Amino acid sequence: MAELDDAETFETEVDATVHEEARLGFVRRYIFSTDHKVIGIQYILTGLLMAVVGTLLAALIRLQLGWPAHQWTLVGRLLPGGMSDGVMTPEFYLALVTMHGTIMVFFFISYVLVSGFGNYLIPLQVGARDMAYPFLNMLSYWLALVSALVMLGSFFVTGGAAAAGWTSYPPLSAVASAVPGSGWGQTLWILSMALFIASFTMGSLNFVATIFSLRARGMAMMRMPLTVWSFFIAAIVGLLAFPPLTAAAVMLLFDRHFGTSFFLPSGLVVANQLLPHQGGSPLLWQHLFWFLGHPEVYVLILPALGIACDILPVFTRKPPFGYRIQVYCLIAVGALGMVVWGHHMFVSGMSPFSGEYFTLATMLITIPMTIFGVNMMASLWGGRLRVTTPMLFTLGVIALFGSGGLGGLFLGNATADMQLHDTYFVVGHFHFMIGGVTLLGTFAGLYFWFPKMFGRSMSELFGKVHFWLTFIPFFTVFFMQHFLGLQGMPRRYYAFTTYEYLQRTSGQNLIISIAALTLMAAQLVFIANFCWSLRKGRKAEANPWRATTLEWTVDSPPPHGNFGRALPVVHRWPYEYSLEGSDNDYTPQIVSPRQAPVTA
Repeated sequence: MAELDDAETFETEVDATVHEEARLGFVRRYIFSTDHKVIGIQYILTGLLMAVVGTLLAALIRLQLGWPAHQWTLVGRLLPGGMSDGVMTPEFYLALVTMHGTIMVFFFISYVLVSGFGNYLIPLQVGARDMAYPFLNMLSYWLALVSALVMLGSFFVTGGAAAAGWTSYPPLSAVASAVPGSGWGQTLWILSMALFIASFTMGSLNFVATIFSLRARGMAMMRMPLTVWSFFIAAIVGLLAFPPLTAAAVMLLFDRHFGTSFFLPSGLVVANQLLPHQGGSPLLWQHLFWFLGHPEVYVLILPALGIACDILPVFTRKPPFGYRIQVYCLIAVGALGMVVWGHHMFVSGMSPFSGEYFTLATMLITIPMTIFGVNMMASLWGGRLRVTTPMLFTLGVIALFGSGGLGGLFLGNATADMQLHDTYFVVGHFHFMIGGVTLLGTFAGLYFWFPKMFGRSMSELFGKVHFWLTFIPFFTVFFMQHFLGLQGMPRRYYAFTTYEYLQRTSGQNLIISIAALTLMAAQLVFIANFCWSLRKGRKAEANPWRATTLEWTVDSPPPHGNFGRALPVVHRWPYEYSLEGSDNDYTPQIVSPRQAPVTA
């Protein structure tokens, strides 16, 4: 009798959901939507638009470094404030570097890879109708959009955008008269970051609550796809690491506008004036920033690795190697990632004992990361590879994960880092990991789930062209930058032609700039493919890749409420491929044990 009552209640809830969708107008359904799928796509599209801005800033940076003596007359007409007479000013270069890093890390990768894919995939992959808190989910997106607009607005205030670096170290960020970008541009940067953190915290709470409380019947934690595990760990790390920077941002605003001295020491002279501040410590900001900044590395990388691990079995037609070990590695990386932030501060004068601890802790985190990477390569062994566009980008993730991780061994060691700190070795390593692994993981996910999101398939031909025109220039640019760093080339410098020992690097910088501009131009192939496929792409069936996870059991695109009148019941883990005794080489999670044997 109780089961009958539960069934009647469930049918009533489903009918209410269907009727609610029917009476929603365009604005409520597609703009101010509480549907996790619409919100996920909103995040993805917003992040892609921010990526265009960040890419244009990178193009200006490479024009300056590749051709430092050239006069760019046309660009000067478009940007008279920063490139008067076609020659870039040093303060404008600092603003470009600051805003490029900020936009790409926080407003592109975070929006698309974490918030976008996380919102779209988590309910579908755990068998839920929506996020645990749909209204909070909508609020998180609109707060994120306001954050992005505030950041972009800083370009148009007096003095220009922030110019203290994407890490915003004091005193450049704390004293309004330090550089032109230290005025209202820096204030808007701080406000934007505070809004971003508030938005990300809302989203992370939703991720954790949804995964804990809304999993379908039979969906044990060890039956969740690795993508969901990666979002789960990333959300927990974000909840723990992000709030301290919110407090630091408030303190920095007080230093800037209310005369406090949290980050400003006594005896500080700026523009030939002795500042009245006393007792503050710039190192306090560094600790608070990197307590967020380094965990943020894993908040971004783990979802890329999770997406790669979900794509690998689909195109090898075999389960991933060491599923449980991969899960434990994700947990270990998330935990250890919270206690290694100090390796960014080896040159700050910290105690040698503290430096030794952070070195050992950083070396320790390489163990689960290495195991994870080796397991990904082992997952290829014995598989029937189908070299599709998502698979190509997944293989690129593995390649850059290994290459970038090798550079991290040097920077995680205090002795080596003191020589390499603030050189282009750091830039190369950072872009391999935070730029490359996440970028290729994002493209892998977009090509893989595009049919599910929009009901159409992207062009395989243009997808493969896009991959090769992205991977080869990307590897060229940032592999070469490691060698610039070994030659002592410092980052964030406006011009290297004034330093005799760096003049021999001009040829290398020219090659890097040409490769970088090629990389940027290659993204036009993706944009054209994306836009064309939205309208003219081949219509996709529900499961075009013959995959096993729950999102491929519903229509493409999925309906409101995801699963129709009945929620799915999960009978097996998400990677049942090439089972003996099965008619197909894939067995979805909803197939009962009577139809096919269960292995996990």
